[in-house]
Amino acid sequence: METHVESQTAQDPFASALSLSSSSSSSSSSSSSSFCVSIVPLSFSPVQTSEHQRTGPPHDGTQLLQNGEASMAESGIEGLRFIDIMGSGGMQWKDVEKRFDRLAFTNNGPESVVKWSDFSFCIGMEKSPEFGNEVLRAVRGGGGGGMDWKIHITKCELHRFWCHIVDPCFYSRSRIFFDLCDRDMDGLITEMDIKQTILLSASTNKLHLTREEAEYGAALIMEVLDTENRRYIELSQFETLFKVSSVSSRGSIPSNQQLIITQSPNNDSDNDNDNDNDPFGEVLISSSKSEIIFRSYWRRAWIILVWMGVCFALFAWKFYEYSHRTSFQVMGYCISTAKGAAETLKFNMALILLPVCRNTITWLRKHQWVNSIVPFNDNINFHKLIAGGIVVGVILHGGTHLACDFPRISSSDQSIFRRTIAARFQYHQPSYIEILATTEVVTGITMVVLMAIAFSLATKWPRRQSPSLPRSVRRVIGYNTFWYSHHLFILVYALLIIHSIFLFLTDNLIEKTTCIYIAIPVLLYAAERIFRAIRSGSYEAKIFEASIYQGKVVSLKLQKPEGFKYQSGMYTFIQCPQISPFEWHPFSLTSAPEDEYLTVHIRTLGDWSFQIYSLFQEAKLCGTKEYPKIYIDGPYGAASQDHVKYDIVVLIGLGIGATPFMSILKDVVNSHQNTHCDRSDRGDCSIRKGPLKAYLYWVTREQSSFDWFRDVMKEISKSNQKQCIVEMHSFLTSVYQEGDVRSALISAVQALYHAKNGIDFVSKTPAHTHFARPNWFNIFSKLSRQHRGAKIGVFYCGPSALARELERLCTKFSTKTSTRFVFHKENY
Repeated sequence: METHVESQTAQDPFASALSLSSSSSSSSSSSSSSFCVSIVPLSFSPVQTSEHQRTGPPHDGTQLLQNGEASMAESGIEGLRFIDIMGSGGMQWKDVEKRFDRLAFTNNGPESVVKWSDFSFCIGMEKSPEFGNEVLRAVRGGGGGGMDWKIHITKCELHRFWCHIVDPCFYSRSRIFFDLCDRDMDGLITEMDIKQTILLSASTNKLHLTREEAEYGAALIMEVLDTENRRYIELSQFETLFKVSSVSSRGSIPSNQQLIITQSPNNDSDNDNDNDNDPFGEVLISSSKSEIIFRSYWRRAWIILVWMGVCFALFAWKFYEYSHRTSFQVMGYCISTAKGAAETLKFNMALILLPVCRNTITWLRKHQWVNSIVPFNDNINFHKLIAGGIVVGVILHGGTHLACDFPRISSSDQSIFRRTIAARFQYHQPSYIEILATTEVVTGITMVVLMAIAFSLATKWPRRQSPSLPRSVRRVIGYNTFWYSHHLFILVYALLIIHSIFLFLTDNLIEKTTCIYIAIPVLLYAAERIFRAIRSGSYEAKIFEASIYQGKVVSLKLQKPEGFKYQSGMYTFIQCPQISPFEWHPFSLTSAPEDEYLTVHIRTLGDWSFQIYSLFQEAKLCGTKEYPKIYIDGPYGAASQDHVKYDIVVLIGLGIGATPFMSILKDVVNSHQNTHCDRSDRGDCSIRKGPLKAYLYWVTREQSSFDWFRDVMKEISKSNQKQCIVEMHSFLTSVYQEGDVRSALISAVQALYHAKNGIDFVSKTPAHTHFARPNWFNIFSKLSRQHRGAKIGVFYCGPSALARELERLCTKFSTKTSTRFVFHKENY
């Protein structure tokens, strides 16, 4: 990690505290300082500080910082928020007053009061009541001791406390924060006081912190502030602590790369209207919105247009043909509509198999000219689109037959019937019930029922066992139900062939074209399934190591089968015969192609993953080395595989969605380490194609999630010490955003811990952990400024809600700046 520590004189207590010359930390710190995965904090103060302001002269620890450092500490303390933000304007006194009035009661006095325990609710800290109580103690106790602060609160007192809390004065806020840490209110803060406050902050932010870690963090703070070794600190010394946060948030970004932006760094929303003047910091508008949309979607557009054009052409052809046949005299435009829809159904029933021929698609991805015009990343979406076309075709075909054609046949004039289509019914005019009993209709209705079952169970809600569904329904649905119901298509295709042989209105084999439509796709898909079965049977993966993590995640380190070649970003299917010999589930590979092993991370999200987690957990608890047998099938191409097309890539993963990007980061680092030149006949130097810069943004809700990829991230950082190719950013959404008083002390300890040990205090990884949700507007704005005129590939793996926001931002910044962002989303 590239640790930016400003050079300062030895007399500076802050510099001496952060100096890496001690024998206990010299090795790790040296490694940290040379490590160039540039962990860049994303929190920028609206007031920018120039370079010379960051390196002021030493101070004696009893006065405020000088030469701009006082303003840094002042800015740090004034940036503290003691209340939750409500809406765009924040919480106002009128909101506090309303909350007071809701809870107020009279207590043998003229004034209404609320209980002291309701103070947190009144000021908007109801989600962290323990911390709110400590704020009350701080504002009520002041600097004195001995007074009882656990008494009822009047409205006048609450207003006074509120004014004190929201007072932007430097001294006022520093006094509150000092008293917050001063547990016994004696005007002095000891190491034990800091330790208890750290534990309180950790509990408030849902962080798992041991007492030993809290003691170490308190010792780091005392090392910085207690320069005279008095075993306590006073208010004037305590203010020095905010120099730590200021240097941490500013020092790791060179001045020529700083991003000046007016939005709150970790506010999850952005107001477009507030940035209409110059939100993107560039005068140049590179492209029109229509041009960017065309560039982004032209491959999808031409595929869909061709598909729709073929469907309309087939429909029109059959519609016109049957409008000029004798059967038209009996059934009119109903028969034309039904036959037109039938022709599109044949086409779509053939086409729907092609997007799920995964081996074929993976092979086609290797051909650049094909991959450049066909959007293989949208194969599953196209599969769903064709399914929608089949639904429309079934409604038109089956609906017009049942509601129009069959009633007209059974009730038509006998003379017209004999003159036109009687020969097709052996000169017997059938009733409606007799028509329904024919082979054609029975097979058709059966197909519709089977397809309705498969289609409905493939939708998002039953497949993911949506909580909105009744519990009794959720018990019988899920991924397994979707998987097995989808295999009803075997019966559907068999019935489709039978249905096409028995036709009412023709005996001409040339017109029975169903087999011609589906022959090649069915044979191709069948060959793929056979090939997968044979290959997976030979790919029994020996398990080298299995690791169990919190959050019900299991990591498997597998033997790499002979001949198993893949690219970073690909995925593989995994089967566990002990659970089911038929179920295969896709998982991204987290190992790099150069590794001599394969690794996958499996999180419990369904029946199968819960069972495999339980099996490996049981094996680990029993201490046995006999793990469940695992088969793998793959590799298969994915959207992340296209990262090699870009010089700059941005990888965004939510939770376990970071798995495909670990492989990419390792591959990017390895590719630059192994860069070599091959001389061609012309003497040119060719370098392996791949990204020159990679950014990882990993967003997770729980601190324990960092355990999943800790070893991988350390391996990446170790391999990348001298290259500065990778920047890794972690976001922990359970922690209150940087600047909130509830996370301020954690941020200070985090900065000191990282400077001394080279890893993050919260995640124990080399990547700096940011608090709360990221502000994607700020992130994209920073990237567009740093890489003007570049083409950046943005790869995302996670829920669809954020995907829509990211895609919108890619389009927005591509139109407003000279940087072009191209969005890719993983689809399994």
